Amino acid sequence: MKVAVIGAGWAGCAAALGACRLGHQVTLFEANRAAGGRARRVDVARGHQQWALDNGQHILIGAYSETLKLMASVGIDEHSALLRMPLALQFADGTGLRLPNWPSPLDALIGILGARGWSLRDKWSLLSAATSWQLRKFACPAQASVASICSSLSPRVMATLIEPLCVSALNTPADRASGQVFLRVMRDALFSGSGGSNLLLPLVDLSALMPDAAVAWLEKHGADVRLGSRVQQLQKNGSRWHVATEPVGSARVDFESQKTTNSFDSVVLACPAHTAVKLAQTSGAPCASWLNAAQALTYEAITTVYAFNRSGPLAKPLIALPSNSAYPAQFVFDRSQLGGPPGLLAFVVSASSGDAATLTNQVAAQATAQLGLADLDMLQTIVEKRATFACTPGLRRPDQFIAPGLLAAGDYIEGPYPATLEGAVRSGLHAAMLLQ
Repeated sequence: MKVAVIGAGWAGCAAALGACRLGHQVTLFEANRAAGGRARRVDVARGHQQWALDNGQHILIGAYSETLKLMASVGIDEHSALLRMPLALQFADGTGLRLPNWPSPLDALIGILGARGWSLRDKWSLLSAATSWQLRKFACPAQASVASICSSLSPRVMATLIEPLCVSALNTPADRASGQVFLRVMRDALFSGSGGSNLLLPLVDLSALMPDAAVAWLEKHGADVRLGSRVQQLQKNGSRWHVATEPVGSARVDFESQKTTNSFDSVVLACPAHTAVKLAQTSGAPCASWLNAAQALTYEAITTVYAFNRSGPLAKPLIALPSNSAYPAQFVFDRSQLGGPPGLLAFVVSASSGDAATLTNQVAAQATAQLGLADLDMLQTIVEKRATFACTPGLRRPDQFIAPGLLAAGDYIEGPYPATLEGAVRSGLHAAMLLQ
């Protein structure tokens, strides 16, 4: 079939790769000039210097099996692209949880028993809760929140493990995050097998981590990749789909003139949910039920504050930070230990609120108070206002099927995972299979 994939984020790249490997003729449209969507490279210049940053700091884990397979299939070597390390949610003073490099589930057991700064009551509360989750096969009522399924945990475990883990995985605070989805993440991360809980920290920018290689693979195998090409209109005409595009930064191109060249048997909307809604609404396809589910989604922001530190490298490439309304960052990454330039730090504020200037000032004050870094050079603050959907209890997420010949792919599509790279990749691969 002649297939259009709209959006070259991680879901779109996966869908295009999957469709191409199944023998379809693929055209991949992307409005940005770099592939990767909400996990891509951002070039930032200051004076005569230029840096390749990311529009959000992402972590992979060892349980992201489909993402790792896809990366390998386009020639990405995991060992040179990712730093693999045991799960560690430790603060600057060394307190918190760090798992040893042991087989699962012994790594979790030993890690909990050896958690620094935790009392016996803290450790027992987590061991008891984890045993209970296992006995219930990591299932809970659909309406349960993370806070409710963790009500037996001690305040210290909630504050130093569950809350930062929840907001980093689901980008939704524990009191309104889905317990069901959180338990799935916990099951796959901690109890799916050896290495599943490992943190995989990117050593390259996020476009180089997979999307750039995916685009190169697609072009080598005959796909038509159109970066910098924004889809303005989608229209169903009989059994065909017509896609109208315009080059980014250019005048709008007449739709009628493109009908012959941009006519497809099937379309995969791998763009953000709000863009997919606009295209589906005006396509003429019967898709009211899908539109209702997609329009009901609400969103959470993620802010990444980049700064230069002149005081030398941090103790670890990743450090957890105590967060509150005044000090909003939950983690800091030392990018100089992850293939970046000397002194570059990335502070991550998940489920963020407020404007960029306020968040920048708050993070600078937090770095001074919690890390003793009083002379940071604040480089760039990137706010992704619709970074993820709010992963709330009982949420009905949109299905992949929109209408005959029209599919959706993205981390917001119905599935077991929250808005993660793994969820996006699985959604894209499944969309390609549905084209059959």
